[in-house]
Amino acid sequence: MRRGLINHIDLTVSDIAVSSAFYDKVLGRLGYVRSSQYEGEVPCWELSGPGPAPSIGLHRAKSDAPHDRYSVGLHHLAFHLPGRAEVDDFHEFLRREQIPVLDEPAEYDYTPGYYAVFFADPDGIKLELVHEPRFDQPAG
Repeated sequence: MRRGLINHIDLTVSDIAVSSAFYDKVLGRLGYVRSSQYEGEVPCWELSGPGPAPSIGLHRAKSDAPHDRYSVGLHHLAFHLPGRAEVDDFHEFLRREQIPVLDEPAEYDYTPGYYAVFFADPDGIKLELVHEPRFDQPAG
């Protein structure tokens, strides 16, 4: 296992039921499954498959302040997809599900071939689906 691999990410949301339904759809399509590993009232999803994988949990916000990605805290969360076609397919899924798309699929200058779509969860947390060709190359 790689040292420093992210173990889990917990997000704070305004409505657990609404956000759970959203993340069931989005994370389920990405290969995450609902987990019962957390105790208590924290819905959690783990990436299915062999080996260690990060999990994503939800906590109820203790204030009514809206999410601001330019304040201290999480700016956005990105998920890797294996190809540009998968980014485009996921974009169509977002449209069908009426999930707000912030930026249509496009190539960005971050790294060569970086291709992504950006969208928002029910609280306005920015999410990204990205194909980055540099991760397609075998480690060497």
